[in-house]
Amino acid sequence: MNDNGARQPPELTQSPTPVGQVLGTEDATPLEFWVALRAGQVLQLDDLVALQRVLPDGRVVRIFGVVTQVRTRHEGTRFDTDVFLIKDGVLPAEVSEAARILATRFEPEVFVPPWPGEDVFRAEGSDRDLALFADSWEEKVPIGLSRNGEPVYANLEFMDGRRGAHVNISGVSGVATKSTYALFLLFSLFESGALGAEAINTCGLVFNVKGEDLLFLDRPNNKLTPERAVRYQPLGLTARPFSDVTFWAPPRRGVASAAPDVSSRASDVTSFFWTVHEFCTQDLLPFLFADAEDERAQYPMVLHNVMAQLRKAEPYGYGAASLEYQGVAANIDTYERLVKHIESQLAEDPQTWAGPAIGQGTINAFVRRLYGSAQHVQHLIRGDILNPEEHRIRFDSRLSVIDIHNMNDRAQRFVVGSVLRKAFEDKERSGSGKPLLFVVLDELNKYAPRDGSSPIKEILLDIAERGRSLGIILIGAQQTASEVERRIVANSSLRVVGRLDSAEATREEYRFLPETVRQRATILKPGTMIVSQPELPVPVVLEFPFPAWATRQTESALVAASGPSDPFEGLV
Repeated sequence: MNDNGARQPPELTQSPTPVGQVLGTEDATPLEFWVALRAGQVLQLDDLVALQRVLPDGRVVRIFGVVTQVRTRHEGTRFDTDVFLIKDGVLPAEVSEAARILATRFEPEVFVPPWPGEDVFRAEGSDRDLALFADSWEEKVPIGLSRNGEPVYANLEFMDGRRGAHVNISGVSGVATKSTYALFLLFSLFESGALGAEAINTCGLVFNVKGEDLLFLDRPNNKLTPERAVRYQPLGLTARPFSDVTFWAPPRRGVASAAPDVSSRASDVTSFFWTVHEFCTQDLLPFLFADAEDERAQYPMVLHNVMAQLRKAEPYGYGAASLEYQGVAANIDTYERLVKHIESQLAEDPQTWAGPAIGQGTINAFVRRLYGSAQHVQHLIRGDILNPEEHRIRFDSRLSVIDIHNMNDRAQRFVVGSVLRKAFEDKERSGSGKPLLFVVLDELNKYAPRDGSSPIKEILLDIAERGRSLGIILIGAQQTASEVERRIVANSSLRVVGRLDSAEATREEYRFLPETVRQRATILKPGTMIVSQPELPVPVVLEFPFPAWATRQTESALVAASGPSDPFEGLV
């Protein structure tokens, strides 16, 4: 306490030797300044520094910053060719090395420039926490490692919905390791202890959209060497696979049974589908028409009238539906028969099923699209399987993986839309934000594109704007954030960037990255991410450990094959 009773911040825990002094030949501002490095000292990009300035009234202002650029040059030369003379010892000159510092924090918040000649130290220990604002976070989640192996944290309050929520990850497919990092964040939330007692009830939902790679998350990764496993220790994590995982896959096409359509995993996979009765009464029909064309077409008017008639369906048999018309009941147990029934009713009674003043051309357009969906989703909508409730997707496990990789785009949209709508409605009915549900969805630009509207996009917007109050947290990933609905990206508290395409890096969506960081994003190696979070004025570059869980079948084999030279090779 000072004489006025105010809290006096602690002194800097400085390194014994300063790395340099504030330059006097370059302008020093409260937001940016240059540091001349002492002989034998090195600063590299992303290093954190600390210094202080004494004000005329005796107060001490501590200034923290991050290195955004480093340069070297000869002093005392005029021409480019002088470098050869200096190298040969003919012309005397000195080499100067300087680092540009972007200020991240002032304690107290007195925004004054540093004094030229002031000693600058590496920010270590508690100084590093101050530079990254981690000292003020009551609950924090490890999200990666700095270049020198120290843990980097995020404020849990911006991930669990209390002050913010949602994570958005962008990067080039196959290089940026977007899905791999999304799974690491999920693992850290589950295993770090940050969620406390709530971790037991917290659930994760992952849509597997690329191969069958995510069907082995419960098995150890045989390419995890001891050297890679030790990188989990600074984060307070144990290198191990996910526990309590349920795997869901669609049933095989063209067979009477409900055997899951997977080839790499023979056990512990449950097939999923919707009964014909559920399809009719739960208004799932719009998810078969969830494409950009809907906004420009007229047939959605027919769709809503058909939905109103399907809601009248009564249960029959093992999930079949009984639809009555003019006293005659039609018992329907397959999606193909349901399509034919709808077509016949539209022909016999267009006023009731299509609506008044609806032209035949509009009805035909609706029927064409309905028939077009049959080949893609008829194995997902059926009423011919005993005990269909066993094939209803549930979130009974800590982690649920839904495999949709081998489906047509229309079928994928149907599954994603139906599952998310059900999860959102269940949360609304519960009226509580606990327990949390984290949803990992790749290819976000396909489900929530920048232009147009669709039922899935509306659900994702609801999750982005209201989901945090209901306990639904979206971890979305895409190659190009510029093609995703702006409101979804804007509502993400954590914005993560992996390797970016050089053209994509110039888009407006990445203006939160300083110019030098944006340039670096085009050359990032797999396993390195740039993370921006609300309380930090600058993004942080970090690395995350090699997955301890198998990310493909070969990694779950009992006998380890020789691994790739790049530990993140092939990860997405």
